[in-house]
Amino acid sequence: MNTELLEALNILEQEKDISKETLMDAIENSLISACKNHFGKADNIKVIMDRKTCDYSLFQEKTVVETVEDPVEEISLTNAKMMDPSYELGDIVQIPVESKSFGRIATQNAKNLILQKIREEERKVVYDQYFEKEKDIVTGIVQRYVGKNISINLGKADAMLTENEQVKGEVFQPTERIKLYVVEVKNTTKGPKILVSRTHPELVKRLFEAEVTEVKDGIVEIKSIAREAGSRTKIAVWSNDPDVDPVGACVGMNGARVGAVVNELRGEKIDIINWDENPALLIENALSPAKVISVAADPDEKTASVIVPDYQLSLAIGKEGQNARLAARLTGYKIDIKSETQAIESGELPANYMEMAMEEDYQEEEPAENYSGEEDYTSDDLDLYEE
Repeated sequence: MNTELLEALNILEQEKDISKETLMDAIENSLISACKNHFGKADNIKVIMDRKTCDYSLFQEKTVVETVEDPVEEISLTNAKMMDPSYELGDIVQIPVESKSFGRIATQNAKNLILQKIREEERKVVYDQYFEKEKDIVTGIVQRYVGKNISINLGKADAMLTENEQVKGEVFQPTERIKLYVVEVKNTTKGPKILVSRTHPELVKRLFEAEVTEVKDGIVEIKSIAREAGSRTKIAVWSNDPDVDPVGACVGMNGARVGAVVNELRGEKIDIINWDENPALLIENALSPAKVISVAADPDEKTASVIVPDYQLSLAIGKEGQNARLAARLTGYKIDIKSETQAIESGELPANYMEMAMEEDYQEEEPAENYSGEEDYTSDDLDLYEE
């Protein structure tokens, strides 16, 4: 038994996760390569290796001939009979080859072949490991800034968080742990190239899957996500179980679940709304926290006209148009928002609409709303849950 070789292969298998079978194949190929360097050709070289003991034998197969023209592949009948009297012309003789007789160059080439195979297998193992994590989140450790990019250690491999995939305003310190979304994993000659992101909308979805059991189990579905990284995200959720409130499940007790996601995203606001097959209701929910008077949606043209109270117009549009922009991305509709006054002037509401609305307000004063599990949620309301 070749104890030293067997121990070396076991260590490599444990530390680098490279199978012994692959390493033994590499050793066989290196021996054939060494023979080629030593003899000039290796077509008639046979390697026999015991997979359990790591014992190996090298043979040079030569054909028995009357007159030897190629000493590498042929042997004379006289010499063959000296080895075994039963040999006749045309027989194949297996002549043992001592690997110790190889020259320095042949030995060095064989060694380099084995090392190259080990490096290739290392890269393949790492690539396979991270390819499985493509379109998922990983935890990385910040190493250093390389220009405007950030070098991230993911364990067995490094990734570069490029400037385009960073959230504006986020600053990380070396050794800090952060969560990243693996956009793509490419296999290169220098090892796997891993593209990670902090701005991808799917990062929010994966974070909710990690925090919300119902999302992970498929009871609650995240139907759509619209994100402006570092500022605000809107997600539309739907429950496959009528007894489970999707918004409440994502918010958690006292806002604990959504709070954990907000903390990981460094305070990014998150609006959670109910998904609805009716586009008008979906658009109304998407414009939350603004109140809506009416929605006229055209599913064919993917356009919608929305009317809101005068005092809700700025809230519906949002700062620099953010709320309306995110609602449009979330629903896939081009949304035109008008105030009551604008709608009356354009004839979309009757001229006496304001008087009718005031009468209704006097008849029934609307009570203050608290979260009941039925309303849409915005992370601006998080303070209410913490009281």
